[in-house]
Amino acid sequence: MKKSVWFVVLTMLLVSGCVQQNKTVASKFDERLTEGNPTEMNISELTDFTWDKAFLFEPYTPEESMNDRLGVNYKDKSKISIRDDIFLLVFMADGKVVQYAELARAKNNFSIGMKKYLTPSDDQLLIVQ
Repeated sequence: MKKSVWFVVLTMLLVSGCVQQNKTVASKFDERLTEGNPTEMNISELTDFTWDKAFLFEPYTPEESMNDRLGVNYKDKSKISIRDDIFLLVFMADGKVVQYAELARAKNNFSIGMKKYLTPSDDQLLIVQ
């Protein structure tokens, strides 16, 4: 019985810590920014995984605010609450955070307009220079 309980606890810990940074999305994003001066970008063109919502967080966003918007308890590995050099794009599928991408701020700011989040069919990220 004890082994079963420990197995369940260990499995839950491993599953909850499986959110990975997607450096490929960030790299593709940076490539497109250097190809010209785009004013918008479709996020679904940069992803090769399943997602149904993507939330954009600005520099210095507190983790509590992120959790409120996401509707889940998310442990932010990027530490955006103390950073001004990135925007954070957090992808969700089936109500769970599945991946995140750190978008280098450099010379640009990013926005999703008045939307709460992006979806694969409405995935336009605005680039403000």
